[in-house]
Amino acid sequence: MNLNNLSKTTKRSKKRLGRGYGSGKGGHTVGRGIKGDKARGKIKLTFMGTKMRKSLFHRLPLQRGKSKLKSLKPKPLVVNLKYLNLFEKDKTVNLTSLVKKGIVKKEDAKKFGVKILGDGELKVPLKVALPCSKGAIKKIKKAGGKVE
Repeated sequence: MNLNNLSKTTKRSKKRLGRGYGSGKGGHTVGRGIKGDKARGKIKLTFMGTKMRKSLFHRLPLQRGKSKLKSLKPKPLVVNLKYLNLFEKDKTVNLTSLVKKGIVKKEDAKKFGVKILGDGELKVPLKVALPCSKGAIKKIKKAGGKVE
């Protein structure tokens, strides 16, 4: 047994700044320097150093709306009808069955979801328990299947 194999027995908590001289980082400016934006409150999202003319955020085109700083919602995985011909007659098509057939990956299916689109022809009647496009619903019903 070596010292590097031993598990740590203590956890060092984060140093709380400005809580008196005995705290290790107390009194007056508390490590923030003197005056200026960085000494007061939070630093703006647009701030990118003092030497920069314009931050990256300022150089990007103006975006409007309340979700301008958030990423767009992930779109579901697309599975076309032609791939559903791999299933046997009157089987239920859901996330787990698509993963078992190897049409989609398990992690992606859980993360993004799956939507059936109407590209190709369906030759087998199936029960589909997934979101479908209008065209896909028509073709599934035409083949004698159901959409749940």
